Amino acid sequence: MIYRLVKMQFPEESLPDFLQLFALYRERIASFPGCEELKLLRGRDQTGLFFTYSVWQSPEQLEQYRQSELFSEVWPATKRLFSAKPEAWTLQLEDLNPFITAHDSI
Repeated sequence: MIYRLVKMQFPEESLPDFLQLFALYRERIASFPGCEELKLLRGRDQTGLFFTYSVWQSPEQLEQYRQSELFSEVWPATKRLFSAKPEAWTLQLEDLNPFITAHDSI
């Protein structure tokens, strides 16, 4: 599984446009092959701070989405609304293996 978090900052006047875009594309992205989950999270103390959290079955499927026609629609429409360059983090559960051990109870 791949876990992806994207931090996005928008000026207040762009928020209605961004929320409308997310509502428009949410189901299409969430039903893209390999997407297990898609959530929009809002920053606590900053009005225009948002995060998208998504879970993908594999790195290849995330890359297929990023190379898709759908992403080519979503990204430019969203990008024009940013007030700051977005930041993204991608984590594969296997990345943590050197640091974690499974326990039945803690």
